[in-house]
Amino acid sequence: MDGLGIIGWIVLGGLAGWIASMVAGTNQSQGLIGNIIVGIIGAFIGGFIFGLFGGSGVSGFNLGSFLVALVGAVVFLFIWKAITGRKAA
Repeated sequence: MDGLGIIGWIVLGGLAGWIASMVAGTNQSQGLIGNIIVGIIGAFIGGFIFGLFGGSGVSGFNLGSFLVALVGAVVFLFIWKAITGRKAA
């Protein structure tokens, strides 16, 4: 898990998912658990995206890992909204 324990993934995922939900306009309908899940999925997606460009993914509890998770979470939410047809609140 690249230096993050389960608590680190939950905290990093929760923060990234919460900020991403505000950017994507889904904050009102997501909730705490939704933010955590979105942030963790976003960390994997962000790691993949950054890896395509030669960058690194989530490497621990730091600003760089947070930004990777945030970018991935925003991408995930916009894709999710496009698939489900949900509009911003």
